[in-house]
Amino acid sequence: MNEEELREGLRSDMASTTPPPPLSTGAMLGVARRARFRRRAVWASLGSAAVVLAVTGFAAVATPDGHVYQPAGQWPQAAPDASGDTKEAWPTGPDGQPQEDRTARAGSKHDQGVRLLNEVVSVVPAGYSAPEDPAGQPADERTLRTHQAQFEDKVNGVDVWSYMSSVAVAQGPGTGRVIVEVHDAGNQLPTEPCALARGFWGMQGECQVETVGAVKVGVVAQPGNDDRLDQWSAYRHPDGVVVFVAQGAKADDSRSALTKLPFSVQQLAALAVDERFHLK
Repeated sequence: MNEEELREGLRSDMASTTPPPPLSTGAMLGVARRARFRRRAVWASLGSAAVVLAVTGFAAVATPDGHVYQPAGQWPQAAPDASGDTKEAWPTGPDGQPQEDRTARAGSKHDQGVRLLNEVVSVVPAGYSAPEDPAGQPADERTLRTHQAQFEDKVNGVDVWSYMSSVAVAQGPGTGRVIVEVHDAGNQLPTEPCALARGFWGMQGECQVETVGAVKVGVVAQPGNDDRLDQWSAYRHPDGVVVFVAQGAKADDSRSALTKLPFSVQQLAALAVDERFHLK
């Protein structure tokens, strides 16, 4: 399974007013794997509400009832949408051709995803390790360190991208996960710190505002019924770039959980402001 599939499996649908209990991470990943073989071009029917999923509509949106919307599926470059209008082609890749879907697999945007992954590994605190996938393991089967760069939307004629990196973090027999997600300036995410934090992946929870230097950061230290992650922070830089930093005690259903999260609430807030994650 590659980083795109991991991202696909971690999404939830915010469109429902009263969503049923969320899938476990393992169950979501299973849904995403099956969905890979039945991609559908449904982005037009999802509309802008799916674009602004707080993570603003990534490669797939898996609902708790097992249905998967697949906006990143392959489709003709000028496929008609629900209204009969033609859809704009995906951004042009480094080969001069439109991408096959929302994910950049080469070029400067892809490289930003790699850079973000390296930066996430660099902040793993002392006492924890960041295990790597086995040497020679195919890219589509890696789960311990993953990254993705994805086209989100065109706003005022400018392409808006997002980048996500996920790193498994281990201590003793337990393995958790640290995720950093960055959205380009021009994104349509909320501005108020807690509104921004509560929107991350459609997850809710008890939010508090932490002060880091002269800025305010929204931190959900106690999630609601959604147990995919345990804590996350959110910050919008003055230039509009948004950074989410999340941590979970459990990496997936096949590994034991950490007994202690890697970062304190204040450390999690400080990481959201860290210039290493301020991709431009």
